[in-house]
Amino acid sequence: MNLIINIISALVFSLFGFGVGRLGDKYGGQIKGPHHWTYGFILAVTGFVYFNYWFGIPLIAFGAGHFISDLNDFLHGKIWGVDESHEWKFWSIK
Repeated sequence: MNLIINIISALVFSLFGFGVGRLGDKYGGQIKGPHHWTYGFILAVTGFVYFNYWFGIPLIAFGAGHFISDLNDFLHGKIWGVDESHEWKFWSIK
């Protein structure tokens, strides 16, 4: 039962991280700064460092969801700058 709770909570944290990332893409994409996949990557790495603590797995899950929400910019090597304008869709990764 504990495993099921852990899996469901990791999925919830991942979806929450994805949602925060997508909203950040929509409302923060015009800001000249680091692309938000970098924040997701940093959170996931921090979660791996603190894996044995209670907040390790939620950090990994949230960071992974946040990272995936900006996967296109990561794949194109975009680290810093303004996002190009595009038709915004919540579930779209482009």
